[in-house]
Amino acid sequence: MKLGYIGINYKNAKLDIRDKTSFTDNMKIEFMQEAEKLGIEQCMVLSTCNRSEVYFMFREAGQFEQMENLYRNMFPQVSLDEFLLKLMGREAISYLFRIAAGLESLVLGEDQILGQVKDAMDLSRTLGYSKKELTKVVRDAVTCAKKIKTELKISEKPISVSYVGIRQLEEKCGIMGKSVLVIGSGKTSTLALTYLYEYGAAEVFVCSRTLAHARDLMEKFPEFQVIDYENRYLVMESCDIVISATASPHLVIIKDRIKAVEKQITFLDLAAPRDIDTEVEEIPGMQLINLDTLQKIVSENQKERERLIEISRGMIDEAVSETEEWLLSARVDSTIESLQQRCDEIVEDSFDYLNRKIELSTREQKILKKILNASLHRLLREPIQELKQLDSKEKQDEYQKVVRDLFQI
Repeated sequence: MKLGYIGINYKNAKLDIRDKTSFTDNMKIEFMQEAEKLGIEQCMVLSTCNRSEVYFMFREAGQFEQMENLYRNMFPQVSLDEFLLKLMGREAISYLFRIAAGLESLVLGEDQILGQVKDAMDLSRTLGYSKKELTKVVRDAVTCAKKIKTELKISEKPISVSYVGIRQLEEKCGIMGKSVLVIGSGKTSTLALTYLYEYGAAEVFVCSRTLAHARDLMEKFPEFQVIDYENRYLVMESCDIVISATASPHLVIIKDRIKAVEKQITFLDLAAPRDIDTEVEEIPGMQLINLDTLQKIVSENQKERERLIEISRGMIDEAVSETEEWLLSARVDSTIESLQQRCDEIVEDSFDYLNRKIELSTREQKILKKILNASLHRLLREPIQELKQLDSKEKQDEYQKVVRDLFQI
């Protein structure tokens, strides 16, 4: 039994295609039900904004082709020829392990995908479409991903300028309980606001040349206060932190317009070209974090991430090999189980016969049964180990047939 994969992702399909091939919850259930009709008893659907993928266990090449046709039929309005990715065997297992570890994500090493894999598995198991083999493969992928995250901490090397900037603020002055002024209302400012609230900023003011844009942000962040752009210098006097991220071609904070105050104010400039006059640091109590510093940190983090990702690929390769070996040995489980059942039957028959012929105490009966059981299972131990260690499907099939014929099972 092999793992198969069919799907599209952000690497080979643009957003408009991904939108048209997204699985709703009802579609996930329908897909797994239709797969079962094709003889595919184990199937999992992973559908996010960046991917629309199915993983399944199959035996014959024809089943893989049927699953591809089923996937295509779920989205008849889209021509998938140039977008569809298909993997099987070790390639499919390795891909799933990389998915769980965040190595196939838009942001390398991100953590969210691991939870999404778990949710997909939970749905599959709840509906009865994940048995021993698929559950084992997914659990191994999740375990490997957790090990990578715990040991390498890739996600702790941020490569978002906004996030690196907030981290620098946290290190230099702390954010919890602080008052913050954010100048600008674009994408960078929105990200900065998200991180500010995560770090526990107490009071946040937002100003923008376009007041309507700042007010639009309140739908996502109702806690902050919108102020007029012209009042930015007045408001910053009461703030601990000032963040600027506008698209202005000119400076929006000039040294000569800042009043000296008896407190420390930390400025974070996320704009290019710069928003904040570099001479603000000449004012006592003022410190500035600019884009040059942040980009240097981002570059260093990117290099470190790449180094850690190479290490994680080695960890994944090792884990994938172990899972592959387990799947191979699992193919002979039914034969081993039948052998053991046959052994148990012989033990029971022999014990019943001897117990009728010989008067035995309760203690002697227990000893006799244990000896019979141990002796017969010892005889089978080496053949069972040999079956498990066979390294090809052909040899496994050949040996299983011989065992079944010899032992009449």
